[in-house]
Amino acid sequence: MNSLVLEITPRAMAVVCTDDELRVTLTDGRWLSVPLVWFPRLAHAKSSERAQYELLGEGQGIHWPSLDEDISVTGLLAGQPSAECKAACA
Repeated sequence: MNSLVLEITPRAMAVVCTDDELRVTLTDGRWLSVPLVWFPRLAHAKSSERAQYELLGEGQGIHWPSLDEDISVTGLLAGQPSAECKAACA
């Protein structure tokens, strides 16, 4: 059995947080959506705080300075919620 290995690093170009989901648009035209509850810091933040993000490493990651939250695009694609959610959402 072969495993799929990503040869191209997926990169974010835009991020939108609604009250229910985190949506990330990728540079290759795809977008992904995950439940906001996967990231408790974002879920409990004000919408104005969620709107203030920075792209890291040319879009390999997303950072919210005022919330001290960092999310990798690779982790999102792998379906990995934050460690805080793994403890609280289980």
